[in-house]
This record gives sequence, structure tokens and C-alpha cells, in this order.
Amino acid sequence: MSAPYEVVVGLEVHVQLQTTSKLFCGCAVQFAAPPNSCTCPVCCGMPGVLPVLNARAVELAVRAGLGLHCEIARRSRWDRKHYFYPDLPKGYQISQLDQPLCFQGWLDVPAESDQGASRRVRIARAHLEEDAGKSLHGGTVAGQDVSFIDLNRAGAPLLEIVTEPDLRGADETRKFLIELRQLLMGLAVTDGNMQEGSLRVDANINLHVDPGGRNIATPIVEIKNLNSFRGVQRAVDYEAQRLYAQWQSDRIEHRPGNKQTRGWDDERGESYLLREKEEAEDYRYFPDPDLPELELDPNWVETIRISLSQSPAELRCELIEQHGLSQYDADVLVAQGAPVIEYFRQAVAAGAKPKPVANWLMGDVANLLNERQGSIAEFPVTAADLGRLLALVDQGHLTQALARDWLRIMVSDRQTLGSLLANHSREPVDAERLRQVCRELMHANPQAVAAFRAGKAAALGPLIGQIRRAIPNVDPRAAQNTLQQLIRELP
Repeated sequence: MSAPYEVVVGLEVHVQLQTTSKLFCGCAVQFAAPPNSCTCPVCCGMPGVLPVLNARAVELAVRAGLGLHCEIARRSRWDRKHYFYPDLPKGYQISQLDQPLCFQGWLDVPAESDQGASRRVRIARAHLEEDAGKSLHGGTVAGQDVSFIDLNRAGAPLLEIVTEPDLRGADETRKFLIELRQLLMGLAVTDGNMQEGSLRVDANINLHVDPGGRNIATPIVEIKNLNSFRGVQRAVDYEAQRLYAQWQSDRIEHRPGNKQTRGWDDERGESYLLREKEEAEDYRYFPDPDLPELELDPNWVETIRISLSQSPAELRCELIEQHGLSQYDADVLVAQGAPVIEYFRQAVAAGAKPKPVANWLMGDVANLLNERQGSIAEFPVTAADLGRLLALVDQGHLTQALARDWLRIMVSDRQTLGSLLANHSREPVDAERLRQVCRELMHANPQAVAAFRAGKAAALGPLIGQIRRAIPNVDPRAAQNTLQQLIRELP
């Protein structure tokens, strides 16, 4: 039974840009550095200091904006957003309010299946701002409960991406965030590490209820600082149910000013009240007097546009339409990132068929990468060698089992396919020697023989492997044919 309401979601996604230094000073951006070791008078908010804009952060923000089909502002402005928090040393955050860098874009949530329809989510704006520091609670000094402040993150460059309230429900919200993260990582805008805070989500949620034919919007609730896809999905689901129970109790409708901010306790699986939501006037925005207006050269922006890599949606389209992969296979490969797609292309160009390459990348290669805790860029087997290896399997020169053995040898011993082929070159095999080995294996493995005679062709796979170990230069297809012929000749 469907819920008696529609869940409406708009997101504010804070993306830490992949720069080596902070937005307005030269301090390093380094996760897990000793507390307060990546700080200076600028990011600590000392009197008399002046911010200097990080050009690389602007470039990455423009890349993200173009990838999100945004308009890029020729001129944008810096504003001070005032609020008090212990880890905000200046007492304000440098951000953009009236003139954001990027605006009016969109990103499609991919369809669930080959027959499904995608949903277009409008991007209201994407603007640059600096991060705050981090408060660490729960410590004790001389028997007293204390909190500590780590300002390493203060001043780190963030891109805040704000969507229109176009998302419907928790599952669609999760899919959108996965697509957004893949896009931004493919553009090399961020490392996307949610555990390290590189992508944090504030979800604005309310319900559209339709009692008696009248569409009613409930008050909006903002859930702050969600840092996992699972956390976002659980928070939206929980809050939808809580909002509906609240609406059934008080029948209060949405109006300006009745927005609430809540936190999320992932262990307990519930939200909790933080504060009644501040509006823009509560932050006392005004233009930052220390930073000039940011003006971009249109030719520079166009150069960035030309350099952009394909989006996840474009990569899926290529895999499905040009290579004949299924929607599922395309989704899995694209989720592994652009380097895997390029490896796939090179393997196919080397002579392998697309489907086997996809299967091996999702199976054997993925397992080896997990064992080695490495990436495809560090994989010792070249895409061309994998492509030629799979082509040999398709042509009947190697069995799947032997190809897997060879792949592991190529990884562990850093051998090329050429060296393996040279070491296992096929000189003529004595036919009687081959029949003798087959007969010995048939005698030692009566169950496999019986299974084959009962119609299970795969039962001979292990025996073929044993033949290859006994006669390394045997043609796998000749071994298989000889073994099958001898079994058929049995009384």
C-alpha cells in the first residue's frame, strides 16, 4: 500500500574541492593531520589579515558547474555570512549569496531499468564558500567535561550545490546523490570520500498531503550533515513518517518562517531538534570588503568546457548503445569510475568481446583489486593483455579456468601475456600420450565421467585443468575433444 502523502526533497550538498591549499590562504588541506597543524593567521581569523583567493578552487568550481549544465556567471561576488559557533574563528563565513558562481543547471537521476524514465533535477545554484572548523566534544581535563576545537578544516574550499525541491522520496534522493558523486569524481573536482567529510548533505524535506482533493504542503524540515547514502535514505524515510504523524496531530501547513533544523542520530535511527531555522536576514549578509568581485574570462571558461570528460550518463549510453551491454552492466562499470571505462575500451580494442570484458572487470579483476586494495590504475595487467587473453578464450585456445590461472600469474609474478605464451608455446603433442593421460584421469575420476555421460558437460572442467598441468603445451580444445571422445567410447 502506498503512503498517503508525497515526500518532497531539496538538497544542499557541500563538496570539498580537491585542492592542496585552502580557499583564501596557503595552508594545506590534509585529512587527519594533527589538530590545528594546518592553520595560519588568515584561517584563524586574526585581526588585520587579508584573504587571497585560490584560483584552483575557482577552476574546479567552474568544472563542476559546467558538468551540471549550469550557467557560469561572468561576475560573482563574495559575501560574509555571520553566525556564532566556536569553530568559526572569524564569527562569519565567506560565501556567496546574491551572485553565485554557477546557477540554473540540472542533473538527471538515472532510470531504474531499461524501460524506466529518468527525472531531471534542477540545480538552483552552486557557489563557493569556506568550511568551518570542527568541534570535538566529550573530553575531560582535570575531571571537567570539555570540548576541543580543531581548525585544520577552517577555510577549506567548499562548493555548495543547491537543488530545487524536485526529488521525490528517499530512494530517488539516494540515486541522485550517487549520480552527483560519480559526476564530480569523474570531473576530478573532489575525491568524494564521504567518510572524510568530502561530501556532506543537508536534506530539506516536507510532505504534500491530499486530504479530500486539496493539496497541502507541510512545514519544511532540514536534516543537517548527513555523510552517507544510507544515512540520507534512512533520514528521509524517518522524517517523512515523523512529519506525517506531526501533521495528523496539528494540521499545521507550510508558511514562510516555520522551517525547523534537525540533526540525525544514525545509531538510534532518528532525528532530533537543533533549532528553529534561521532565515537569510538572521545571518546579516553583506559584501565582503576585503575581496574584489570575481570576474571570469569567457574564453577561459570555454577552455574548461572543452576539457571536460564524459558524464556518467554519457558513459552509460556509450556502453549500452555502442558495446551492447545491459543497463545493469553499464551501471556497475560506470560506478567504478572513468579509469575502469577506459580500461574496458582498451581491452575491447585489443580484440576481446565487450560482454566478457565487462564480466571479468566486475568479477575476476574486481576480486584481485580488492585483494590488493588497489585501483585499476595500479593493476599490473594491461588492458591490452586482458583483451588478448579473453580473445584467446573466445577463439578456443584457452579455457576459462586456465585464463583465470594465467591472470593471477600475470598479477603475482608481473608477467606479460607474451611471456606466458612464449613459455607455454605449443609444440606438437604426442596423441598417444594425450590419450594415456585422459584414460588415467577417467579412471581416477569416475564421478566426473558419470556426470558428463548424464549430460553435465561442465563436469569435465577440472579434468581439462589436470590434463594441462600434465601436458603444459597441449591445446585445451584438443584435450577436451580427446577426453570426450574416450568417454563416448566407453561401453
